[in-house]
Amino acid sequence: MSAYEAVIGLEVHAELLTESKMFCGCAVVDSTTAEPNTVVCPICLGMPGVLPVINRRAVEFAIRVGLALNCQIATTNVFARKSYFYPDLPKGYQISQYELPLAINGWLEIDLPNGSTKRIGIRRAHLEEDTGKSIHVGGSSLIDFNRSGVPLLEIVTEPDIRSAEEAEAYGRKLRAILQYLGVNSGDMSKGVLRMEPNISVRPVGSNELRTRTEVKNLNSIRSLARASALEIERQIKIYESGGTVTQATLGWDEARGTLVMQREKESAHDYRYFPEPDLPPLVISPEWIEAIRRSLPELPDAKRNRLIALGLGAYEASVLVADRAVADYFEAVVASGAEPKKAANWIINELFARMNKAALPSENIAETRVAPSALAELIRLVDSGTINNNAAKKVLDALFERGGAPAEIVRQLGLEQTQDTALIEAAILKVLEANPAEVARFCNGEEKVLKFLIGQVMREGRGKFPAELTNALLNEHLRKRC
Repeated sequence: MSAYEAVIGLEVHAELLTESKMFCGCAVVDSTTAEPNTVVCPICLGMPGVLPVINRRAVEFAIRVGLALNCQIATTNVFARKSYFYPDLPKGYQISQYELPLAINGWLEIDLPNGSTKRIGIRRAHLEEDTGKSIHVGGSSLIDFNRSGVPLLEIVTEPDIRSAEEAEAYGRKLRAILQYLGVNSGDMSKGVLRMEPNISVRPVGSNELRTRTEVKNLNSIRSLARASALEIERQIKIYESGGTVTQATLGWDEARGTLVMQREKESAHDYRYFPEPDLPPLVISPEWIEAIRRSLPELPDAKRNRLIALGLGAYEASVLVADRAVADYFEAVVASGAEPKKAANWIINELFARMNKAALPSENIAETRVAPSALAELIRLVDSGTINNNAAKKVLDALFERGGAPAEIVRQLGLEQTQDTALIEAAILKVLEANPAEVARFCNGEEKVLKFLIGQVMREGRGKFPAELTNALLNEHLRKRC
């Protein structure tokens, strides 16, 4: 057991799914696919003589998140200028919030690997505008300002996280909540959700807050966990060798799985915050807050509890609700007539396996060719005895590859089980005649031999013999011989 413990605070930047930018009427587009610098105007380019106007929808989304994270919503909050110089910041400052943010003093309960839970404090959640995007080509840097001015919600935890595993659990839970609220897609690979841990380590039992480092460029929850674990290990080694940790910003190199030094970290006073003179204080009425509270959708924890009440295990329910797209898919399968427990089993054990093999993340489940109604029909075909489990997996393979109707695929592949007892009994007699020693062992009380004999009969049937009927007929013939 290590003599040190990690102290981690997490900063999360979530681009809000509004139609227009934070302070102007420019449309919000996918900056990874749109032509560079095509969705810009004098306001988001920082031209002189223009005035920002607050996006009401962005404020509503921020309130949604604050309420879901059990925060106090400030009825009066103020925007501020965060001043720093960087090529992708055209004004030379970013409009953000500082002393009077929109939401404060919240918490989020995370599920730990050992089955327990832990409450992580939320210090603040505030609105700001995103910067442009720098693209480095050879020895040159290009800038795309399509992202400049996109609404961002920054969510900052208290330094309550004590391990890479807890950081991962927090990241997964928060991403799910943002997806369920409909305010963020959760796609870290495109940079619309950015998680940046601030990490330090200290001796176990100490209350000291030591020098911390910040890690950036994390494109997945898995990267968050890996990078945090490496940085914790690096700092422990420094202290154990008698060295000191330098405050800095590190970048995650996904290809190499390593951390690289980027720059010395600026402290808060370097940003020269002061109230934004072009925007009045943002006043939010208690009535609006309560109206938004009443409109909140079912969140992951509530959905998980509901699925458990439907008969699912805690693990199954947790897996299904971890991503909104998966939860919606599961609900659609059940709505199409599938029994919940069986629907969960086919999604988690079978459909996920095929998605993993195809390198499809779980959030893309709706993009597979397996429609929820088709999976429900496949489950019904198994329940009715039309096909067995092995045949059903072949049908799922075909559905995943090209889509279609399960019943038609069963017909095309000749997978329908037979109810012809004469055909099954002929196969049984053939197997029993070919295996007299095993029959004798069974008659002498070796029950385990039955499994072998059933397997041989099923092989003769090439997947077309119903297991329950075959088992009953085989037992009947064995009793006659004993």
